[in-house]
Amino acid sequence: MKNSGNVMLITGGGSGIGAALAQRFHDAGNVVIVAGRRREALEQTIAGRADMHAIELDVTSTATIADFARRLVADFPAVNVVVNNAGIMRMERLDAARDLADAEATVTTNLLGPIRLIDALIDHLIARDDAAIVNVSSGLGFVPLVGAPTYDATKAAIHAYTVALREQLAGRVEVIELVPPAVQTGLTPGQETREGYLPLGDFIDEVMALFARDPTPREILVERVGFLRNAEREGRFDAALATLNAPRTETGTR
Repeated sequence: MKNSGNVMLITGGGSGIGAALAQRFHDAGNVVIVAGRRREALEQTIAGRADMHAIELDVTSTATIADFARRLVADFPAVNVVVNNAGIMRMERLDAARDLADAEATVTTNLLGPIRLIDALIDHLIARDDAAIVNVSSGLGFVPLVGAPTYDATKAAIHAYTVALREQLAGRVEVIELVPPAVQTGLTPGQETREGYLPLGDFIDEVMALFARDPTPREILVERVGFLRNAEREGRFDAALATLNAPRTETGTR
């Protein structure tokens, strides 16, 4: 993927990884459009930056995505990179019947959202030079955090979907998977300062260095995520599962 000269759409661009990626890609010489549900947060991401733009988008709505794609292509016909970053994470108990609203929202946001957005933009992307799709999965798609089972499942599905997408679009659209470890963001309450999680700035520094490689890796894997991403292939899945899900210590780390 080109490191500069792109017109990029980044979903979930109002906070956390999405906002940080948007600003760093903008610093690298790209036009960046951030999308998300909260206009105020998007405006904070783009404040004081020329060639950064904000468009509201609810990835849970099929009709909204279709309309958004039409407006995006009309306003930014040169858009050639889509970063599917928007996501939510909810803790769930599975040992009794429950309200499935959180599980259903997680599937709709984390899995159906990217699938629908890719579908809405694929004809445009295939016709563009230097087109790329970046799907953000998670280390938890490879070793699950048992307290967030639906989140884990959606991220495992995004990994599989990305592999299939890459094969189908080979030679026409570059497909990249970004696999974060536990990063200090607002994904869950208290996570922005949680001890033992990778600081957001350090994560983005490492991610941008990987994106700058030529050729761009098919998977953007910071060093910290190797513990999860490579657990099964290295024959230590059970140990990684036990370590990841061990009770928290007095300091709040695992």
